[in-house]
Amino acid sequence: MTAQGVPLRHRVLVVILSVTALAVALFLVPLAVAVKLLYHDQTVAALQRDAAWVAAAVPDEPRVPLKLPTGLSGELAIGGYSVQGTRVFGNGPTHSSLAASSKDGRVHDTVEGGFLAVSAPVPSDEGPALVIRVATPNSEVEERIHDAWLLMGGLALTVIALAAAAAVRQSARLATPLERLTVAAQALGGGDFSVRTSPSGLREADQAGQALESTARRLGDVLARERAFSADVSHQLRTGLTGLLLGLDSALSRPGADLAPAVRAALTRGERLQEVIDDLVRLSRDARVPSERLDVDALLEEVRQEWHGPLAEQGRRLTITVEPGLPPVTAQPAAVRQILRVLLDNALRHGQGEVMVTVADVGPGLAVEVSDHGPGLAEGADPFVRASGRSHGIGLALARSLAEAEGGRLVLSRISPPLFSLLLPGHDS
Repeated sequence: MTAQGVPLRHRVLVVILSVTALAVALFLVPLAVAVKLLYHDQTVAALQRDAAWVAAAVPDEPRVPLKLPTGLSGELAIGGYSVQGTRVFGNGPTHSSLAASSKDGRVHDTVEGGFLAVSAPVPSDEGPALVIRVATPNSEVEERIHDAWLLMGGLALTVIALAAAAAVRQSARLATPLERLTVAAQALGGGDFSVRTSPSGLREADQAGQALESTARRLGDVLARERAFSADVSHQLRTGLTGLLLGLDSALSRPGADLAPAVRAALTRGERLQEVIDDLVRLSRDARVPSERLDVDALLEEVRQEWHGPLAEQGRRLTITVEPGLPPVTAQPAAVRQILRVLLDNALRHGQGEVMVTVADVGPGLAVEVSDHGPGLAEGADPFVRASGRSHGIGLALARSLAEAEGGRLVLSRISPPLFSLLLPGHDS
């Protein structure tokens, strides 16, 4: 299913251009009207000045041809009219209603016969008897107005073009980080946990990228831990199941043997195997239950009951020593139980002599130490590395991962005879 909707680049581009065009229009239309009125008023004012100038120069008894004042534009049409609007001399229409309107003794203007004209009465003691009409082609005024409008339109287009360029840049700046995040999220969904996002300069996008990177790293770590955990758990389960099957097979191979002890032993091993499965399934969950205060005495009693018999069958002793006044520690009992099972199983299978479990105070926490009198490992060997031909390395790797998940550490404190130390942090009270 593909995502529907307008791309962000297009949306930002349209919004910026729409706002810019609207702003330009709201500014340009009133300005265009104002420019038209300004040019019209300027021309009318100039014509009124020329008409008043000519009217002041007309004698009481005008003669034809009339001598006009110097300095007037040659494009002006100047004529004298009676108060009835009839042309007496000069240029202009034969009859002018504009000139007739000036019989009231006032100056008037209008567009008449394709000319922008102004009429001004000639001053007289007995009232106006003659009206001067001065006109200029209206097309010239319109041409000036159109030129101004073209200039304003060019400036408006320039502004819109600059806004478009800024919109393209801004839309790319906003959309590119999100497009990269989409690609990274798709890669993460495809199983690539190494996704990285480059800084974009946008705080929100960078925060989302950092959150995505953190999620990718966390998922990668969880998946790697789950894969390693699954391999280690399968080893632990196979080991317990192999012991159970060997016990039953040994009892069945003896003719006439009493099967009741073998069945009871198999049931006991099955219960322990079930407990191991329950513990490991619970510990494998990412949403783990909160750790609790560890009951050391109860846990060591479980260890005594579980491992005293198997060690006694080999003629070996199990010694458990607990120092008094231990500090409280926080951990999941299931995790500590599985760690001790790995260490004691390792001592049972690969060690010799007495097995000693010691719990001691180490300042802010405690140390649970498991040792025996076996030869230990070769110099330079790492017991926590999974290597072919060494099954105990798999169990110890699982034990170390469980210890680290509890905020503790599992270390080999002594190579020969071997001494493993489980360090657990103290309880924050």
